Amino acid sequence: MGEMNVAIIGAGIGGLTAAIALHQRGVDVAVYEKARELRELGAGVVIGANGARVYERLGLLDSLGAIAGKLSDATMQTWQGVPLPGYRWVYPLGRTFPMHRAEFQNLLVSALPPGTVRLGHEFTGAAQDAGGVRIDFADGSHARTDALVGADGIHSAVQPLVGPKSAPVSEGIMAYRGLIPADRLAGIYDVGALSMWVGPRQSFLVFPVSDGALLNVVAFVPTNLDVEESWSAPGQVSDLAAAYDGWDTPVRGIIGAMDHTFRWGIYDRAPMPTWSTDRITLLGDAAHAVTPHLGQGANQSVEDAITLAVLLRDARAADIPARLRRYEGLRIERNRQVREGAREAGKLYRSTGLSPARQAERIMATYDSLELNTYDPEHIADTALATL
Repeated sequence: MGEMNVAIIGAGIGGLTAAIALHQRGVDVAVYEKARELRELGAGVVIGANGARVYERLGLLDSLGAIAGKLSDATMQTWQGVPLPGYRWVYPLGRTFPMHRAEFQNLLVSALPPGTVRLGHEFTGAAQDAGGVRIDFADGSHARTDALVGADGIHSAVQPLVGPKSAPVSEGIMAYRGLIPADRLAGIYDVGALSMWVGPRQSFLVFPVSDGALLNVVAFVPTNLDVEESWSAPGQVSDLAAAYDGWDTPVRGIIGAMDHTFRWGIYDRAPMPTWSTDRITLLGDAAHAVTPHLGQGANQSVEDAITLAVLLRDARAADIPARLRRYEGLRIERNRQVREGAREAGKLYRSTGLSPARQAERIMATYDSLELNTYDPEHIADTALATL
């Protein structure tokens, strides 16, 4: 393998994708995860065209397609069921992969050599020197690496090592989430469709996962509570039903088919001016969490992952500081734009003063400004690497 090794903290989507991309480029890589078993809970994630382009080049697109819900349509309508005129789904349906997070995580782990992912390693600290980074774990063990990547989520333990602690920021919204077996929805909803209902101060999103066996539900509502960023905080289906009383018939039918729901706090992170030192950097939510209203949280971590892997290709240990600076430089402005776009999209979905036509026009303008179908982070990184 290569001359250099990289340690990644966190076995989420971003960390695992980075490990795959680095491994394919000849870098020795280890992923350290504090959990003793991988137990991503029942939540959906959508990989769009920008993420799909990366997985296609990693040779994983067919594997994603095998576990993704198969979309026959994607719609947006008002809370009363009136289609938004002029709305079009941002990605081609054939380049949209809605998946169950646990299934997706398992797929990514299986694409790595055995032993790459090391469970039961809770990161507690790190110290860098001219020769690399020493990593400390809660069990008293240590590891040495040439470069350390914090891919440990919005509450990152690595983030304070690269700058002042950056706390998650709430937008005053929480979500109820849940999964419903598709066979419960006959006559209620076509589980082949990704659909969003938009209304005053709240919205309702559904899409199929697990090869169409389950429907993923995400219902966004206002909150003034400090709701934890979690996929497992219990909620009450009766509270969810009350919040959507009077909404379009399919919305009420879908909620009526639910047995359980979980509450999910919606947070992002204010842009940081830097997220790297000479040998430590961040990736995904650890660096730049975004709200989920464009479906770009996972996709941005995938863009990060391929950018970092390209820039560390054929690197020697002495090259790492310059490579990490270039990685950060390529990603900070892109992430800032996507964060702002996601916040704007959420406000538009929940607007109270726009006509449906104007709402659709502004939503499409937000989508189009971010080039979500055409943005190619690998090409951008390759071009940057050639100038180093």
